[in-house]
Parts: sequence; structure tokens; C-alpha cells
Amino acid sequence: MKNSILAFTFLSALAFTSCSDDENNNTPDVLPQASFTVTLENTFQAKDYFAQGATEGLITPGNSQEFSFNAGKGHYLSFATMFVQSNDLFYAPMEGGIALYDDDGNALTGDITSQFYLWDAGTEVNEEPGVGANQAPRQSGPDTGTAENGVVKLISDVNDGYTYPATTDVINVSIKHDGGTMFTVTVSNVSANASVPTPFAPGNWVVHSKGQYPLFQKDKAASAGLEDLAEDGGTEVLSTAFASATGLVSPFAPGAFSVGNANTIFTLGAASTSEFEMLTEDGNPSGFANHFNTPEGASAPAPIFPGEKYTFTFTAMEGDMLSMATMLVQSNDWVLGFDNIKLFNNGSPISGDISSQLILIDGGTETDEYAGAGPYQAPRQPGANMGMMENGTIELEGAPSSNLLSNTEMLKVTITSSQQ
Repeated sequence: MKNSILAFTFLSALAFTSCSDDENNNTPDVLPQASFTVTLENTFQAKDYFAQGATEGLITPGNSQEFSFNAGKGHYLSFATMFVQSNDLFYAPMEGGIALYDDDGNALTGDITSQFYLWDAGTEVNEEPGVGANQAPRQSGPDTGTAENGVVKLISDVNDGYTYPATTDVINVSIKHDGGTMFTVTVSNVSANASVPTPFAPGNWVVHSKGQYPLFQKDKAASAGLEDLAEDGGTEVLSTAFASATGLVSPFAPGAFSVGNANTIFTLGAASTSEFEMLTEDGNPSGFANHFNTPEGASAPAPIFPGEKYTFTFTAMEGDMLSMATMLVQSNDWVLGFDNIKLFNNGSPISGDISSQLILIDGGTETDEYAGAGPYQAPRQPGANMGMMENGTIELEGAPSSNLLSNTEMLKVTITSSQQ
């Protein structure tokens, strides 16, 4: 009987212990889980022109000055510099500028003086060139001549009774293609033996698209900036206006994302996969299971332009990370993205602006060109996968084009979450 009681007591204790273990130790941990919505907004600001600048100081007879810039197929150059021994005359090409590439994509090079003309700004009554009291250096101060209230005309169309030297006796302009998308323009003053020797005042130059008239339009009134340039050799008014209207603008292409404990889109330091190459070079994310390709409010896949957005959603649990990549279209193989950013902070899902965690990535598959100008960048490239092979690895881009903005000025990424 005693043994039976002991056995019963032992079995009861064992059962109690087993029950206690089930209640205290065998309950599985439940990780926090949440649904997330990510929004990508193209934050480039619309711009009118691609590049701009100004020459510095007078170019006196026998001297020259150079300026350089990048430009792509479809770009034009406009430039204006004052004929100083006048009231409001300036040298410039026709109002639409000079095409920097021909229809076959060959870069302009050589002497382009034949494309420059002497213009009358129509803002100040002309006096005899080289003699007038309201011309530098004889005038008492800037903007001292008699207002004309006219329009911009070729001097050959102005019947003021004065004789002006031939353009080629005064100015020589040449352009050199430095390779890639770089050009150098040389403006030379050859007026030493002209009928009216003259310095050239500082001038403004602009790289723009076909059909744009950044400096002036024939038979229309001059802008305040052109008046300042043509009457007094001032470049500040135009430079200020051009600075805010000039810069790179790019769409972002459809992209891909991954959620989990590893980045399945790309690996820094490794060679690109064929799927990532398609994404970085041609904005094609179809090789990835999770991708976004249709702008908000659109019914079909397309890039996003300034002000437009992509949105994608997913569910994740604590420990998961987000990786993402979207192509900067005006590049050869650059993407903006994330590399394993944490989606939970001490059990709480993240929310807010996460743009500061964006990284600029070079896919390492195609040789880089100047952003927005390269012939093997959309929309200038003749087809997909057309650039020169780089055979590199995926890296953070350490030397982007000088016209590239900061990551957060190009793309804004926000994330919202709802814990489940």
C-alpha cells in the first residue's frame, strides 16, 4: 500500500510538471507583423535648359576665351557677346541656336563663325560705332543712351545709316569635340585690323533643346537680361534667370523590391545578375518576382516623371528587411535604392520619410556617360542594351556626373505601416 501511494504521488508530480512545462515553455513566440505601403515620388524639378554659363572679362583684340560643356544629341548652343563699341549690338547665332550634332549623331566641330551674326537689341538708339558718346568707354555710366523701344533685328535689317565691319573681320568662333559628350568653344577677337576694332564684353551661353529661344527672338522686344548684355556687357541678369531654369531632369523607371532577411535584388561588390542588368540598363524589372511598374493614376506601366509616384505594398514581420532599386533613366546603369533597411524598430514597424537611406548604385555593366547627354542613355540610345560593356561589379557610385543632384532631391520615398 505504501508503495502504491508513493507511485501515485510520483506520477501526480510528473503530470503537474509536464503541464507546467506546456504552459510556461512550449508556447511559440509570435513575432510582430505589419502591412507596409511604400511610395516613391520623382522630386526632380522641371527645367528649361540643360547647361548654362558665362564668359569672364573683356576679350580684347588678339585674345580669346574658351568655355566647355557637356551636351547630347538633340542639344543646341546659344551664345551672345556684346560688340562693345556700340550702343546695343551683340554677336550671336540665329535665335534657335546651333545644332551640336547632325542627324546621324556626329558631333559638330571646327570653325562655326559663319553661324554668327551681328544683332541690334532694339533697346537703345544707335550711334556711329566706335564714336558715339553713349558707347563704352565714352559713356558716363551704364544705361545712359536714348531708349529705342524697338525689337531685336539683324543689323543688316536696320537702316541706321552706319557702316559696320564684316563679322569675320571681328570675331572667330570655333568648337572642338573633346570626346564623349564634352565640347569646348573658343571665342577669338580678330578685330585688330577691322574698320572698328572692339572688345567683346562677357557673354552668356546656354545648352538647350530644339525650338527653344533662351536669349532672344527675332522681331520681338529684348528681355531685361539681353538689354543688360547688349548695352553694358552685363551677364548677371541672364545668369540668374538661367541658373534656376537649368539642370538635369530624369524619369525613374519601373523597379523591383525584396522583403526578407536578405537582399535578393543586388549584392554590393558582386557582379550583376542578368535580371539586375536589365533593370539598371533598360528599366526592365520583369526578372524579379516583386516589382512596381505603373504610376499612380495610370492604367499601364510607364516611368515616373517629376511629381509622379509609384506605390507598392507588402507584409513583413520583425527581422525582415526591405531592398529596392529603380533606374535613373538618364544614365547608363545607375539606380537609386535600398540595401536591407530594417522594417521594425524594437518590435514597432517603421513609418515616415526614409529617403535619407537611399543609395546611388552603379550596376557595373555599362560604361558611364554624362547624365542626360550620353548617346547610350534613354531616350537617345537606338535600342536596349546598346552601351559599351563595363564588366565591373555593383558598387556605390562614387563619382557621379557633376550635374547630378543629391539622392533626396531626385527621389522621395515614404513608408506607412499598420501592425497586425
